[in-house]
Amino acid sequence: ELIRTSLLKKCTCSRDLKEGILRYNVSYAKKWDFTALAEFCDKVLEDAEAQHLFQSILPDMVKLALSLPTLCTQPLPLLKQKASHSVTLSQEQAACLLANAFFCTFPRRNARVKSEYSSYPDINFNRLFEGRSPRKPEKLKTLLCYFRRVTERKPTGLVTFTRQCLQEFPEWERSPKKMPRLHVTYEGTIESNGQGMLQVDFANRFVGGGVTGAGLVQEEIRFLINPELIVSRLITEVLDHNECLIITGTEQYSEYTGYAETYQWARSHEDERPRDEWQRRCTEIVAIDAFHFRRFLDQFAPEKIRRELNKAFCGFSRPALPPQHLPAVATGNWGCGAFGGDSRLKALIQI
Repeated sequence: ELIRTSLLKKCTCSRDLKEGILRYNVSYAKKWDFTALAEFCDKVLEDAEAQHLFQSILPDMVKLALSLPTLCTQPLPLLKQKASHSVTLSQEQAACLLANAFFCTFPRRNARVKSEYSSYPDINFNRLFEGRSPRKPEKLKTLLCYFRRVTERKPTGLVTFTRQCLQEFPEWERSPKKMPRLHVTYEGTIESNGQGMLQVDFANRFVGGGVTGAGLVQEEIRFLINPELIVSRLITEVLDHNECLIITGTEQYSEYTGYAETYQWARSHEDERPRDEWQRRCTEIVAIDAFHFRRFLDQFAPEKIRRELNKAFCGFSRPALPPQHLPAVATGNWGCGAFGGDSRLKALIQI
């Protein structure tokens, strides 16, 4: 009820929004910082854009967020460690959950250490609103493009989140299998050129990495342009070495230019990909987290190579499918940036 009354109060500027959010997050009033949100509303947006945000987009987002009890009538199942299981949501439910994340309404998801959800990523958007990073306005533009689209026209499809946990792996040293064919290109992107393929998310073990914070590399960008991926942060416990997350049916809402410091939201994107019989977009993304190597040579140790082989195998294999029916994989320099991986070794491991 407090959330409802706080969000339904008239909101005409970033200060109103901040005060509304802090009314039901009282214990964080002195900890949370809304600098990025204030600068975005006051300095980045043109007057007409700011007016549209406060008079149209945000009221629609409030309506969407407050429809949670009617759209999600039961508690969401969590994709916990040590089991293979799936959760399927409608795109409308996903939009509602993300609107709640924007308004930071999820309780007990703010304190990381020793809380009941400390092994889950954070979901509330409070870290997106803080600081002065030039990345934040571009992230906010990308996400508000999504919220504008889903509030103007209700999405009608489904999205499935599957945690896959494998107990058995090949004995790599004894494998007689030959290397399969590999097509290498240095042009294009996984999302644009990987249609019909399994598309790899170079994941953090807390899926989504820094998407709601400061991060803005391959995983975070994918989560921004396909925001339904962010819902996985609400339900997916940290990935173990023998686990991956497969997400089927997310829609791309934005196009972008650049990468990391140069990332910019470019424009709205109309996703033309066909839907399957479940009404899911035919886009399958797998989140596999590479090991973080602090010292370059560590990755060449046999046990580390085995760990990466098993992680890629977990991501690419489908126990229910015969091998000849597996899709091609669209991937790249998995774990090669901040995680210190060697691109040639990672290419061999993924093949």
